Amino acid sequence: MHMTISNRHFPLIFRTAAVTFLATVGTLGLHAQQSAGTAPSLPPISLKSSLLAPLDLSTPDNLKYSSSVGSAEMADAETYNLGSDDQPPPRRRYSRPNYNDSRTNSDGSAKYTFFVGGGFTLPVGGTHNYATPSWKIQVGGGRNFNKTFGVMLQFDYDDFGMQTSTLNNQLALYNSLCGPVLGCQLSQLGGSVHDWSFTLNPIANFYTSDTFGAYAVLGFGFYHKYTQFTTPAIGTYCDPFYGCYNYQANQPVDWYTSNAFGINGGLGLTYKFSRFAPEKFYTEVRYVWTDNSQRPFDVSGNTSYFNAFPQASARTTYIPVTFGIRF
Repeated sequence: MHMTISNRHFPLIFRTAAVTFLATVGTLGLHAQQSAGTAPSLPPISLKSSLLAPLDLSTPDNLKYSSSVGSAEMADAETYNLGSDDQPPPRRRYSRPNYNDSRTNSDGSAKYTFFVGGGFTLPVGGTHNYATPSWKIQVGGGRNFNKTFGVMLQFDYDDFGMQTSTLNNQLALYNSLCGPVLGCQLSQLGGSVHDWSFTLNPIANFYTSDTFGAYAVLGFGFYHKYTQFTTPAIGTYCDPFYGCYNYQANQPVDWYTSNAFGINGGLGLTYKFSRFAPEKFYTEVRYVWTDNSQRPFDVSGNTSYFNAFPQASARTTYIPVTFGIRF
């Protein structure tokens, strides 16, 4: 058979021969290296067995840490030696903030309180038989030991009027004792009762919020009672520049004093103008009882004292209602 190869087939034949030669040389070299023991040996990989093998989630022995808090954290610190140089110190335990200083208690309350107020008085019991409601003033201050408990020292001045029937009875009595002969007939009579006191008052705040508060108070102390009867009179005053002129004033006719110890107790409410402001508006109602010793009635003139109004030394009971500011 005669085959004719054209010139266009030579490049293709040449390329095929070159590739075959290179492949043969590479294969012979690889067999030579394997026979000489220089080729690396790679173990087979089983992907299925690797995926199905269980995971080891246990903590390595050389890993030292603690994720607990409180006392458990301190126990872990000793167990894992957290005090070593290669580990951070344990976290600190935190408690309530402490605000304690010269003006503030540890719970944030002010150590000292001052207050001023006024209001009215309501006589009750036997005092109501001769006295009428009137006005009062109150000032004081004290020490707060915490938000709940404190002790206040206060001064109160409580005023009362007189019943009309009481004044009429006293007017008739004084005129009968004086008589027209002595020229001391009285046309009219006025009267009042003043009761001022210094008391020590423990206070307990049983409700406190950002705006409102409520407290109970119980106090005891010294009470001074002053009772007087007056009559209108004309007086004369002389000034070196303007001369003399007359004026009208109440002239005391009869008066009495009585000192006693007493107690008081009541409830109060507070209102803060702002949650950040120290000032509070307060209102309170108390009951006051003073242990006066009543002296007997005696206008005979045969004894060392004159007592035309025994109620002045009788026990006193009244209800003061006070409004004011605490700061």
